[in-house]
Amino acid sequence: MDDTLAQLPHAFAGKTVLVLGDVMLDRFIYGAVDRISPEAPVPVIAVERETAMLGGAGNVARNVAALGGKAVLIGLIGDDEAGRALAAMIAEEAGIEARLVTDTARRTTEKVRYISGSHQMLRVDREDRGPAEATTLLAAFNQRLAAADVVVLSDYAKGVLTPQVVREAIDAARAAGKPVIVDPKSRDFARYDGATLIKPNRKEAAEATGITDASDEASEEAGAAILAMAPTLRAALVTRGGAGMTLSVRGEPAVHIPASAVEVFDVSGAGDTVAATLALAVAAGAPLALAARLANLAAGLVVAKLGTDVVTAHELTALAHSDAGAPGEIKIADLDQARAIVAGWRARGLKVGFTNGCFDLLHPGHVSLLDQSKAACDRLIVGLNTDASVSKLKGPTRPVQKEAGRATVLASLSSVDLVVLFDEDTPLTLIEAFRPDVLVKGADYTVETVVGSDVVLGYGGRVLLADLKAGQSTTALIGRMNA
Repeated sequence: MDDTLAQLPHAFAGKTVLVLGDVMLDRFIYGAVDRISPEAPVPVIAVERETAMLGGAGNVARNVAALGGKAVLIGLIGDDEAGRALAAMIAEEAGIEARLVTDTARRTTEKVRYISGSHQMLRVDREDRGPAEATTLLAAFNQRLAAADVVVLSDYAKGVLTPQVVREAIDAARAAGKPVIVDPKSRDFARYDGATLIKPNRKEAAEATGITDASDEASEEAGAAILAMAPTLRAALVTRGGAGMTLSVRGEPAVHIPASAVEVFDVSGAGDTVAATLALAVAAGAPLALAARLANLAAGLVVAKLGTDVVTAHELTALAHSDAGAPGEIKIADLDQARAIVAGWRARGLKVGFTNGCFDLLHPGHVSLLDQSKAACDRLIVGLNTDASVSKLKGPTRPVQKEAGRATVLASLSSVDLVVLFDEDTPLTLIEAFRPDVLVKGADYTVETVVGSDVVLGYGGRVLLADLKAGQSTTALIGRMNA
């Protein structure tokens, strides 16, 4: 991919996305399953922890904010605990302005998922699907339309996006010159006529068109059929899971975009991430084909995370750079970004390892240490001394290679999952922040002399002393070069 794609997320700052749709509360209950109930042939989940996130239109808004834009969220809640929890969550999101209409006759839509390991065992929905009163919602929408750069209609068929609301919202947006992105639920795609782009998934497209084949050709046919249903709809983007996406723009050849996900863990909320990315890319002036390619990258990132998670502008830019020829950049993170990544690994039950060093002029000894480190864990973090830290430890002639180069080389290795720079003499701050299951250093140390070993052993972790390759050191390598 060209560098234009990698630069696009930088243009998201200052863009406002007006999101109208079904707001919901997503709860996730995690636990271990190690027996079957004696009362019935069902698994017993021993609950370990619970989390709650914004779902539906709220998750679209949350993704917009995470990507650096501003979201204005219009939705409906009930006068209940779930509604109050939603309002409190939104209030904590700096990039979201919300106008939540409270309907005392309805419940707040709530989805509760029970998860063990990497498997979702059960989902419980609490919801009312009847049509909501439209006047207040449309008034809030129209009041905020002028300040928006783009509109997203997030339809989860919970009663907010009635035919009246959809029609009036699209007509108002078109009159104001605002692009409209629709995430549909209704099988009647004609109701979204006038929108800029509609993004059904493969199942929704099949239900609307009757075209059930999963091939590229069938997806093109489905896109054409969708455009025929809505004469003033500009484009249809059919998201096809592991097969990628197919973009059909009126009057142009269809474009097939292969999936980018390396690892699929949880597809919850992936459509929301795609909608948010599309909206911001369109707001930034990107052509629909470029916006769809970026949204495809965002989908590949979010399905590797747990629950209705978000994608950040940093992650998306790094992945786009990766596809443009800088394959390691996505693995390089600052401490806050790394904390979030590691939290996702933890939530998935992955074993986290940590090692550290200057890694100046990478040699076979380094590679061996990293391979042994990765063999002891599922995900390996490398703490990398900054240039200032290396100079303090090794003298004014070091490092030979600057920190950006050293980080890129490390991140390009398959054994390394995350690179985090640190400026201190030791990586103790990183070790305390990440709490690795396995701490690895070379066998020229003892367990007692490894920095952070007392911390790791104190919470039940392990310290591994890796075998060293004889005669391999950066100092010796520099000496031979100088000679």
